[in-house]
Amino acid sequence: MSSNPGATNTLPESFGKPLEDSLTHLVDNSNVTAGAGKDELAPSEKRADAIHSHGNKSKHWVAKFFPSEATLDHLFSLEHMGNFVVDRSTGRKNFETMPLYVRVGMHLLFVEGCGYMTYPSVEKLLMDQSVKQGKLYDATGEGVKEHIQSFIKTYELPIDELLVQDLDNYPTFNSFFARRLLPTARPITSPEDPTIIVSPADCRLTAFQTVDLAKQIWVKGKQFTIPTLLTGDDKTDTRFKAVSDDPKCSVAIARLAPQDYHRFHSPVEGVIGEIKDIHGELYTVNPQAINEDLNVFTLNKRSVMIIHANFGPGRESIPMAFVAIGAMLVGSIGWSKKTGDKIRKGEELGWFQYGGSTTICVFPSAAGLQFDEDIRSNSEQSMETLVKVGMEIAKVAS
Repeated sequence: MSSNPGATNTLPESFGKPLEDSLTHLVDNSNVTAGAGKDELAPSEKRADAIHSHGNKSKHWVAKFFPSEATLDHLFSLEHMGNFVVDRSTGRKNFETMPLYVRVGMHLLFVEGCGYMTYPSVEKLLMDQSVKQGKLYDATGEGVKEHIQSFIKTYELPIDELLVQDLDNYPTFNSFFARRLLPTARPITSPEDPTIIVSPADCRLTAFQTVDLAKQIWVKGKQFTIPTLLTGDDKTDTRFKAVSDDPKCSVAIARLAPQDYHRFHSPVEGVIGEIKDIHGELYTVNPQAINEDLNVFTLNKRSVMIIHANFGPGRESIPMAFVAIGAMLVGSIGWSKKTGDKIRKGEELGWFQYGGSTTICVFPSAAGLQFDEDIRSNSEQSMETLVKVGMEIAKVAS
């Protein structure tokens, strides 16, 4: 599915070769040990720091010129080199920077007039590298445990949350990446109250009462519509009309970063309906891409599940859509449930393999929900809210 259907243009050699070399380097170096001998690799700890780190390290080289952290963050924000995320647990606002080389690369891809993302060769390159990444992270053998340990250290992941805490029981890096947690690690808010809606993931959340508001503030791709999100190019598919034809539906966009727990859960109780896989690209879901005129959500590979949800008395079976979206270097989406299964609020729905990705919940207006004030306010200020699975994010209006 190309953002420029029928395009036959060829990517300029001056840009195509460096892009290919950069992505190849990124993928090859993210494989700390799997499939390669130790003599061929840098120390795993240094390698993981270089590949996985997305924190404030990218600012250190310029910080000496701007000693004020607020000034520095303001400059990075103006240049779209990151975004603000509010930690709901602490109320602290943090600036989540992206590494400089990532920002420069994304600028080259999105810069107006170039349209590099419309080139079929770029789309194929991203897909090929994602497939390659998946094979590397599914590889077994010597060094997998060291890679996992380095990943844990880099992101300071709490081992005591893991359902399986013996790292020898993870045969591949992907098996750890899609790790399960102890049931007590993510308590579900008011599990028996269907009028309380909970977060589907450990994520950076934005939520909007209407699609128009989401497009005005956050999702800038001109082709973003709920029908296109749920059905792709298939205009004959009517299975999702109950949701897609609602002009007043609400959306909750949950962005998962690489360090996050990568299983996603149901925000409601209900019964699983239709599931539709939509083939597409694997563009990055970083806010920099979403805030540009690139139709990431409606072009990327995704899988759509309808849940016939119980929102409380008089609203016991209202269909909502749960969309799992693939991203750059993230091609695998798995479902834990099938059509006809009953689902409890907070119960696992599925998982992503390596990388950061996104889920979008589409709630029809008939559900009558209102997002919590802090999440709504942060979203309207173009800030994400850091939440965990099971935290309340909305209530059904009485």
